[in-house]
Amino acid sequence: MSQMRLNQLTGRWVTIVAERALRPTDFAPRAPLDFDSDRDCPFCPGNEEATPPVIETIGKGGDWILRVVPNLYPAFEGEDGFAVRHVGPVHVMAEGTGIHEVFVYSNDHEGSIDQLDDEAAGQFMLALKSRFADHATLPNIRYTQAIVNQGREAGASIAHPHGQILGLPFVPGEVLDEERAFSRFAGGCLLCTTVEAEIATGDRVVFANDDVAVICPYWSGSPYELLIVPRRHELHLQDADDASLEAVGRALRDSTALLNRAIGDVAYNVGFHTAPHAHQGEYHWHIHVWPNLVTQAGFERGTGVMINIMPPEQAAETLREHASVTGS
Repeated sequence: MSQMRLNQLTGRWVTIVAERALRPTDFAPRAPLDFDSDRDCPFCPGNEEATPPVIETIGKGGDWILRVVPNLYPAFEGEDGFAVRHVGPVHVMAEGTGIHEVFVYSNDHEGSIDQLDDEAAGQFMLALKSRFADHATLPNIRYTQAIVNQGREAGASIAHPHGQILGLPFVPGEVLDEERAFSRFAGGCLLCTTVEAEIATGDRVVFANDDVAVICPYWSGSPYELLIVPRRHELHLQDADDASLEAVGRALRDSTALLNRAIGDVAYNVGFHTAPHAHQGEYHWHIHVWPNLVTQAGFERGTGVMINIMPPEQAAETLREHASVTGS
């Protein structure tokens, strides 16, 4: 029999259908796709002139290991605030002002998060901290969203490893839902309590240490969904100290490596959730990893209720087995 489980972070229900569970090898790995074969990669060393002037860089010249540049085709641009206006009796609009940046986190065109060494994994997170802190000083930016789309199936348009940082003049609905979830949870911090409860049983823990816990959440809405939670309670990503962020960067690297070992070369999305810049209530910043293994069908789109055919307990066990084999 299937189970309905409540996603405590969003207040939405998900359905776990254990009877339809697949083996890891039953998920087809993403097909190798040839991006940009007819033009030079704008993110490779030596092609720096192909991007707008750099905002931030780690390393020097051709030896850089990370660069942040403005997005050449921004979804959000401009310094005006969020001015909402009505267009007719039912339509409401606002200008898409804000910031849209690209962070190229590796100089290796064939690289990915799972291939970063310890230093580069740490610098990945420290660069985000710097950009989030800068965005927080701007009066028109209410929230900063960082994402990584790995693979064309996950939405990447350029093969070279990179992510995006978007400074928004509004707080997205998903984060508003999380804010409400933290405020209504009566037991202290929702995620601190979640981590302690998961470590107590171990059923859904992929790995954990003094700095970070990686779990397949009880309310996973898709196969092999991961939640990466820093053990230090901080509202904003930019509030975390460097040691904590470096540990989280290594955990993100190791998590994506385990996914690739367990499932194959999988496309995935990474979303960094932090408190809105002006938020001072309860919150705990964290990272979501969503492998792209299934397609949403009519039921999911029509109801907003996700159906997950891979119980998180089984997913975590599979990932732990691959960690023990490789010594991660």
